Amino acid sequence: CFKALGYQNQSYSLDAFHLYQQRDWSALFTIMEDFDSFEDWPWPLMFREIDQRFPDAKFILTTRVNPDVWYRSLCKMAVRMGPFNQFEKHIYGYAMPQGHREEHLAFYRQHNNDVRNYFANRQDKLLEICFDDGVSIRALTDFLNLPSCQYAPPHENKSAKVYAGDSLWRAHVHRVLFQSRWYATRWLKQKKQNLRNILKPGSDS
Repeated sequence: CFKALGYQNQSYSLDAFHLYQQRDWSALFTIMEDFDSFEDWPWPLMFREIDQRFPDAKFILTTRVNPDVWYRSLCKMAVRMGPFNQFEKHIYGYAMPQGHREEHLAFYRQHNNDVRNYFANRQDKLLEICFDDGVSIRALTDFLNLPSCQYAPPHENKSAKVYAGDSLWRAHVHRVLFQSRWYATRWLKQKKQNLRNILKPGSDS
């Protein structure tokens, strides 16, 4: 979405996350000088430091319709991509959310409340968007002081139908099955592409 609006966007970065763990603000701010917008880890954890370093910055808090929907989404992402031994283990205390529902919900509520309270007296600095209500491009461009446009943000991270329950052992079983199918499908596609390249007639010399 930010790229479509003309921003140089930085998404999650493991290198930046390691710098965040070391609280190396100088190095992180140096990285930020090369971008216009930021999303995913570690950037949401740095909203206070970013606001102090870049006083003209604006912030967007993305939420779900309720904490349980957010938690189920996190569980499904863990089945598709986990375990998360880098980001989530440091942030939430666990590499997989299953079996630790209350701890994750507490973090979610606390983070959202911290952001809202921090910007409570500066509402022009914060826009809150609930993904389940859809993203209003008009509200977004107005908040960012950009010209109105007809761009309709896609739901790029719409999740596949995977296990969303709270059982850790079931999550690991589904994770192995899902990721095995994903890698097998990717391998077969690559093999087919290689075969097509071999069979493709060469151009006349």
